[in-house]
Amino acid sequence: MTENAKNDWKKKVPEVLEKVRPMLQRDGGDVELIGVSDDGVVTVALRGACHGCPMSQMTLKMGVEFELKRNIPEVTKVVSV
Repeated sequence: MTENAKNDWKKKVPEVLEKVRPMLQRDGGDVELIGVSDDGVVTVALRGACHGCPMSQMTLKMGVEFELKRNIPEVTKVVSV
């Protein structure tokens, strides 16, 4: 398997984040993709109202991470910076 074929799943991450983004924007927040590692860790930054919100970890795990894992099995976890 070529390196490109092995990493095709990484190209799907922005697409899935675009599906999650409207939910966050309704509450005045947003999500920015920072990076995707070879071991399946997706790094994002929560922006706007999501940044510093007491519920941001729940949003990250139950919203962003859930959708990414559901759509892309290679994603192992999502972390916020």
